[in-house]
Amino acid sequence: MLYPVQTESRGLMDLSGVWDFKLDNGNGFEEKWYERPLSDPMTMAVPASYNDLKDGVDFRDHYGWVFYQRKLMIPSYMRSQRLVLRMAAVTHVGKVYLNGKLVCQHKGGFLPFEAEINEYLTDGENLLTIAVDNRIDHSTLPVGSEGGGGILGGGLFPWKGAKPRNSPNFDFFNYCGITRPVKLYTTPTEYIQDVTLNAQVEGNKARISYEVETVGEGTVHIELWNREGQKVAEAEGAAGVLNVEQVHLWQPLHAYLYEIKIAFGADRYTLPYGIRTVKVEGGKFLINGQPFYFKGYGKHEDTYPAGRGLNMPMNVKDISLMKWQGANSFRTSHYPYSEEMMRLCDEEGIVVIDETPAVGVHLNFGGGANFKNGKKVNTFDPVEEGGIRTFEHHKDVIRDMIARDKNHACVVMWSIANESDSGSPGAYEYFKPLYDLAREADPQHRPCTIVSVQMKNYKEDCTIRLSDVFCLNRYYGWYACGGDLDAARAMLEEELSFWNSLGKPFMFTEYGADTVCGLHDTVPVMFTEEYQVDYYKVNHQVADSLENFVGEQVWNFADFQTTEGIMRVNGNKKGIFTRQRQPKTAAFLLKKRWESLPLDYKGED
Repeated sequence: MLYPVQTESRGLMDLSGVWDFKLDNGNGFEEKWYERPLSDPMTMAVPASYNDLKDGVDFRDHYGWVFYQRKLMIPSYMRSQRLVLRMAAVTHVGKVYLNGKLVCQHKGGFLPFEAEINEYLTDGENLLTIAVDNRIDHSTLPVGSEGGGGILGGGLFPWKGAKPRNSPNFDFFNYCGITRPVKLYTTPTEYIQDVTLNAQVEGNKARISYEVETVGEGTVHIELWNREGQKVAEAEGAAGVLNVEQVHLWQPLHAYLYEIKIAFGADRYTLPYGIRTVKVEGGKFLINGQPFYFKGYGKHEDTYPAGRGLNMPMNVKDISLMKWQGANSFRTSHYPYSEEMMRLCDEEGIVVIDETPAVGVHLNFGGGANFKNGKKVNTFDPVEEGGIRTFEHHKDVIRDMIARDKNHACVVMWSIANESDSGSPGAYEYFKPLYDLAREADPQHRPCTIVSVQMKNYKEDCTIRLSDVFCLNRYYGWYACGGDLDAARAMLEEELSFWNSLGKPFMFTEYGADTVCGLHDTVPVMFTEEYQVDYYKVNHQVADSLENFVGEQVWNFADFQTTEGIMRVNGNKKGIFTRQRQPKTAAFLLKKRWESLPLDYKGED
């Protein structure tokens, strides 16, 4: 799917701003709110999560549908072209109406969808309505609990008199709404639909294989322009090869982007493109044939008060802070991030592990349990017995994520899921087809992984048979051996030695300790800034001794909001920065370490 841009043949309108808004307590569709202007609406910012933008528990903890609405005037110069309405993210289900008619609907809160709207338009003013459903269950990604339970075991005591509510099977707040931009763009009636690029590099030369999907009759002409404004390659036809002499490679922290310019009939499209290669070889992760060591973070799209809403100033700031520390990468935990962020990483040279929203595919996580008819439900039990119902949707989000992000140089690995029940019976049978799908869908054949949860039976984790890189979330010294770093070191050494022995690259995708900013003690006790520093020192000492260990991504970049619970006080405090991006003491420890480690750390034979 092409990112919407304005060219000499394409118009573009950003519909961001203040929309009318109304919570639906169950009668919105029955009363057909989408057919007329909302009665007694309130204002709501788009894009943004709605939860924290109005004061009241009704907004923060709303369960079910909400309605967004605005008037839409289409300039006459755009009406003569094909008009496409594009929603970048609607969390988690969206229904789009124009002048009372259903235009399209979509399930999945972190990927774009669009529809042609010419036939739905009237002269003059049009009424655009987007209904949004925030409910989560065993069929959605991320997963919500059913029948009690949840990530922190909320079913310990029965809840009597409780209103219906979301019970996230994941440890971040269920921010919802129209969280990314809504845009209207135009194309000619015969147009460029998509482009797929794949580069092979030999010495100082590159071959870019391309495929251009089009609608209508015509001839494709494609050109490659360098950053200096010179045309360096061109070709004719819907599929072919661009040959590049004296190629400038896209490198981590040293980005070089070409421009791909495509012409088809009257249509024109331009996209930035970085040339680089990715490969796993033995125990090394190679970018452009050179060993690469991941230094960085797991993050969240989480800012106050926008929630998960697109926040470009904060995105720019976050990349700046990472570069200040010497970091080179992050994982899109636990969902695909905005296209704007991916384009920024292309430009800044930040390496990205791109993750699906498959978090919570683990019905007994953290000691919690899910039940149906009084019987405990295991993750991969038959659907009729209460087992997970995400498989078909999981395939959809893998296809859509790769279709959206396949041309980004910054993306070097696909994460199929985070902290799933990957060591239990049925896990291999569930995940094997998903790995196969990802590998088939990606023309670059990037490495694939499951980010694995800490468990007693880690030697039974299906990631051993499926993943190209072992990505580990490990909390020795926090959830295990909390407060006893000597015991944590011993247990960590034992487990990591096992992963090192398998002969593939492995890394931390999460490791961390909750830390209250400003809490200090002469003795490094849990929750102090001193303990967080000592925790990381121990983990790094163990990791440094293992030759196949290829990266460390700290959990988390910044403090973030979570669902209320006895383990969280106003959110998760594992951030190296506060939610407002103020550094804790550990930020300076990591800065000193990462600035001293070369990009090819552990690269020697």
